[in-house]
Amino acid sequence: MNNMSMEDPVGPGKLVELTYKVIDVKTRAVLTQVEFPIGYVHGVNQILAPQVTAELEGRLPGDVIEVPIDCNKVFGPRDESLVVTDLVENVPEDYREVGMSILMENEHGNTKTFIVTRVDDKTVTFDSNNPLCGREVIFRLEILSVRDATEEEVARGGPVTAEPNMNEIVGPGQKLKSILD
Repeated sequence: MNNMSMEDPVGPGKLVELTYKVIDVKTRAVLTQVEFPIGYVHGVNQILAPQVTAELEGRLPGDVIEVPIDCNKVFGPRDESLVVTDLVENVPEDYREVGMSILMENEHGNTKTFIVTRVDDKTVTFDSNNPLCGREVIFRLEILSVRDATEEEVARGGPVTAEPNMNEIVGPGQKLKSILD
């Protein structure tokens, strides 16, 4: 049980660590899941949608919140003109894998990221719409820790040491061998 008097709530200048899932409202499918904690300094940077960040304000470690997001308001409606299909022989073999992200450049030097969404015997389809546009989703966040950020963390907008604690991953007392040896 949370001891509210001993814990810092999420607020400006606090380093917040959390995990989250993005769930499609219609299908209930988990679209994205972040299991390794991400950290940010609240009020300094925007790694999450402003609507999500606002809902975190005042929350405590251990809290699990759900924030509904209409992605049409965040990313705009789906734009079919951003979907391109080409003959498979015109696409390098390395780019024929569904889910691959490809940075493309037009004749004016402007770049745009496309994701391979379909490959068949004759064609490859690329889509530059944000994968969440046109969806309603729920961000389910679990706040793991909240503390005062250091000056260096405020300057960087997040944790300074981003290396994982291997004891937390493999368990205490496990022997680790470097892959460089």
